[in-house]
Amino acid sequence: MSENPLKVIEKLDPELFKLVENTRESALSDGALPKKFKLLIAMALDASLGAVQGVKALAQAAIQAGATKEEITEALRVAQYIRSRKRLHSCTGPQGNLLESANNRVQT
Repeated sequence: MSENPLKVIEKLDPELFKLVENTRESALSDGALPKKFKLLIAMALDASLGAVQGVKALAQAAIQAGATKEEITEALRVAQYIRSRKRLHSCTGPQGNLLESANNRVQT
């Protein structure tokens, strides 16, 4: 895995890096949701964006926080469902029902 991209920011702007790290700690530490759930959410978001290295790093962190491989798999399944549903909706939703348009052309 290549160097963490935040290392570049840490060298160029230590103050910004500290703010990012504080935000990360606030967002991902135990709270109303356990840390492992927050890491699974973050991993699913990265998966939906196609951020392969982020998914790997967050899955590893989730395992260290107590997540099981089954929990990781289910979180990825949710990400896949949401992402694919959005793509499907773009073809069939009110903005452009491609299937209906194709059906109309066949009938005429």
